Amino acid sequence: MSNDKTNEPACQLTRVSNGQLCERKEIVIVDGVRSSGMMSRRGFLGASITAAAALMFLDACGRPTINPNVQRMPFAHEDSVNSVCISPDGKLLASGSNDQTIKLWNLSECTLRKTLKGPQWATEVLSVFISHDGNYLVSGSADSSIRLWSIPDGNLTKTLVGHRSSVSSVFTSPGGNSLASASQDGTIKLWTFPDGVLTKTVVDEYGRGVLSVAISPDSRLLVSGNYDAPIKLRSLPDGALLKTLTGHTNCVFSVCISHDGKLLASGSYDQTIRLWSLPDGALLKTLPGHGSSVFSVCISPDGKLLASGNWDGSIEVWSLPDGALLKKLEGHTDQVTSVCISPDGRLLASGSRDKSIRLWSLPDGKFVSCLADRAVISDPVKSAT
Repeated sequence: MSNDKTNEPACQLTRVSNGQLCERKEIVIVDGVRSSGMMSRRGFLGASITAAAALMFLDACGRPTINPNVQRMPFAHEDSVNSVCISPDGKLLASGSNDQTIKLWNLSECTLRKTLKGPQWATEVLSVFISHDGNYLVSGSADSSIRLWSIPDGNLTKTLVGHRSSVSSVFTSPGGNSLASASQDGTIKLWTFPDGVLTKTVVDEYGRGVLSVAISPDSRLLVSGNYDAPIKLRSLPDGALLKTLTGHTNCVFSVCISHDGKLLASGSYDQTIRLWSLPDGALLKTLPGHGSSVFSVCISPDGKLLASGNWDGSIEVWSLPDGALLKKLEGHTDQVTSVCISPDGRLLASGSRDKSIRLWSLPDGKFVSCLADRAVISDPVKSAT
């Protein structure tokens, strides 16, 4: 195992060394800041962040003053990045944010291609997914709606309504004819795709929120991660419950099925990743030792690597199927809410509450770049609150 750090300065912050009144300006440089507080899927319930102190110092009278030495830096979004997804051809990355926008990025040039926003849908974007044919982008939002966008032009083609609370996860079937959406209203809805006709509503028996969904490569199995710890396996297209997988002791933020359909990975608030065989649902291995809740998991297309995004701002890369920790990637200064591996398995994208999107090479875990919208400049006062 190695511990790779980047010295990329755009995501470094300064912090006051103590919070008491002092007679002199006192600043200390640190590698980053961490946050605390109650969290939910993608961290969109908010957290208490120490960045306020990070961008200020105390004047001679002990009053907080903006640190003039902190450079205003460009970020990917103006608020938390909740979800990232790479297109099937590996050329495009979509990101959804609490700043109420979706952004489409050119991965080969690391440039912003298009920003999707509008007053008619001013709401936090919690989940984005690019269909397996690459023709559509699907987004789930805090306003309980699902939106379908055409690619590459980014035109809004349809808005699906039916959920009664935030849509935390969306996923289209590899066969391309169905869409699953998960909501904090405690339901999963199944829709025809791309015409968006509701065919089935699956109600969680405990009535609690559903945080993540995934569909198997043969489109016959639906997996969901929930506020209640068990994972549910359901048949498609009827949504009938097949198995309940027990083992996690707290809510399951993320589920991912391998491309051969034989392995399921789950990441949880209980600070573990669990590996399960499919379709029988047998527990194969528990990957402990994070010391931090796991918000996102992604299995590489060849099934040899697993990436996880964590509460503490780190990303971990594991070998499969043995579950050995290979790399710990550091650079984000807040929770990593979403990770995605490119179709060729050579690039890892990570989105974070620190407003940034980072790109890493695989399997070595080297930092490649930060995606930056030059129109988004960090404001020390707004960023600190």
